[in-house]
Amino acid sequence: MSENFNYISFGNWEYLEGNVDNVTMGRGRMFEYTPSDTEKRLESLDGTAIAFLEKLPTFVCSEIKTSGDTVSMIIKYGRISKTDPGRKEVSAAFETVIDFGKVEFEDIEAARKVFGADRFQLYRTHWAVREGDARDILDRLAEAKPDLAKFIGTQEASVLDGADVQPPPRDKKILGVADSVERFLELLYNSPAKEGTETFFRGHSDARYELTPSLLRKWDNGDWKFMPSEERLCKELLIAHHEEFRGDQYCFDRLVRMQHYDLPTRLLDISGNPLVALFFACSCKPDQLEIDGEVIVFQVVSDSVKYYDSDTVSCLSNLSNLSYAQKNNIDLSLNPDAFNATDVARKLLHHIKSEKGFFEGRIVPDDLGSIVCVKAKRTNTHKITVRCLPAVRSRGRASRRGTGRH
Repeated sequence: MSENFNYISFGNWEYLEGNVDNVTMGRGRMFEYTPSDTEKRLESLDGTAIAFLEKLPTFVCSEIKTSGDTVSMIIKYGRISKTDPGRKEVSAAFETVIDFGKVEFEDIEAARKVFGADRFQLYRTHWAVREGDARDILDRLAEAKPDLAKFIGTQEASVLDGADVQPPPRDKKILGVADSVERFLELLYNSPAKEGTETFFRGHSDARYELTPSLLRKWDNGDWKFMPSEERLCKELLIAHHEEFRGDQYCFDRLVRMQHYDLPTRLLDISGNPLVALFFACSCKPDQLEIDGEVIVFQVVSDSVKYYDSDTVSCLSNLSNLSYAQKNNIDLSLNPDAFNATDVARKLLHHIKSEKGFFEGRIVPDDLGSIVCVKAKRTNTHKITVRCLPAVRSRGRASRRGTGRH
């Protein structure tokens, strides 16, 4: 049985109506709606990850379109090969095995059930690795396209041959295991920081936790938990606690305060104090004492560390003021001139200028796809004041038994 399949979706219907020999996807859209553990195993797009992707059955689809009482998609089924992971885009050759053409459904729910997808996924250009049996999807498509049912039955056995594969294993660089504070500090002292870097730490009580800001966390099937509601969640909190946010000058300041209220945000707390991280790694409920905690060590180039008033930080923070539909329209593959001419860039610029009237008015697309370490104001001395935007991808480790990793 196939346990995974590629789901590649495009908004350009005209492109999919003809023969599709090649697919290209922006790096920022890779592995959206992919289960977190699978995403972490594939995000490097190294040779092992690419080999895995090329073994999977692949559905290339259009975004869904509504017309009258019906909805429809263009769907093609086949394999990818010759995958090239560029800095901004990932491209691959695509061999069509079954061309379903335009497939009509009674409603959105019927289309969603075919792929077991969140309805937002059907409106999103992205490349996901979904869990599930491609045969089941083909069977459901055969019901929608009865004239292809016989052809599907004769093809699927050969197409799915060898598709029962697992993502490559995750590689953690383990510094060691500590069962005391002394042993923990010894591990750190024996792993000195590189020249020209600053060292930060994050601790959590379960080594299986992902280094993912709460806003970017997913359900087990890969669907977003909170991302589609980011703008609304932020506004509702501002309405409920307006006075507390009155003195915040920048959007980043507000996000830091929202973190104090446990609102899901695009921030991930880290600390310059390893003992603070160790405290969080060792804090757990009585029935969780046998679970390893973890301290992650980050070594960040000093010149790359940002401050709360950084222009880059302002650009990233103000993404929280965009609706989910507007964020979906961001195309980071565009050159700066073309990007800044788009409606969504102008909307984002409006929010940036509301806090920085002197901002030049030229957003760098690459900045919006970056991960930055930010030093925040000390608005709450009981909270960690170093933040990472919008997510953290690097790794490091310690536990109650105490594990330490870079």
